[in-house]
Amino acid sequence: MTDPKDTITIENVVASTGIGQELDLESVAMDLEGADYDPEQFPGLVYRTQSPKSAALIFRSGKIVCTGAKSTDAVHESLHIVFDELRALEIPVEDDPEITVQNIVTSADLGDDLNLNAIAIGLGLEHIEYEPEQFPGLVYRLDDPDVVALLFGSGKLVITGGKEPADAERAVDVIVDRLEELGLFG
Repeated sequence: MTDPKDTITIENVVASTGIGQELDLESVAMDLEGADYDPEQFPGLVYRTQSPKSAALIFRSGKIVCTGAKSTDAVHESLHIVFDELRALEIPVEDDPEITVQNIVTSADLGDDLNLNAIAIGLGLEHIEYEPEQFPGLVYRLDDPDVVALLFGSGKLVITGGKEPADAERAVDVIVDRLEELGLFG
C-alpha cells in the first residue's frame, strides 16, 4: 500500500507582505500592464504572474496577498516579480520585504474508502463537524499541527491552515494513526 504522505500535493500557498506605504491603485493599475482594478467589485488591484502562476492582491495600504502558487518557493518568486514591477513604476520597495506564509492548502489520498459516519462517532464531536446533507466531507480540526482536514468517503483529504509543507505530512500521520486506533483504517 502506498504511503499516504507520498500522495501529498500542494494545491495553493497564500502569503502576505507589505511595502510599508499607501498606494494610489488607480495610477498603479494604469501603469502596470495586465493589472485588474475594479474597486466596485474588489478593493484591491489584482496582478497575475505567469511563471510561476499566481495572483497578487495589492491593496491601497501597501499590503499584498499572493495566492495560487504551488510551492513556498513559487510564492516568494511571484512576490519578488511584483516588487520588481512596482520598483519599475518608481514605487520604493525595500530590498527584501518580509513575506509570511499564511496558509498552505494540500491534498492527499489515503488510498481506501472511509466510513465517515463511523469516523465522526469515533473522533468525537469536539474535533469534528459532519453534516452530510450540507457538505459531503467531514471537517476534522487538529490541534497539532494546527490545521483543518476535510476527509471524504473516497479516502481523499484536503488539509488547510498549514504554515509549512511539513504540517501536511504531520497531519496525515495523525489522521492515519487515529483512524487505525479506532479500527477504521488499514
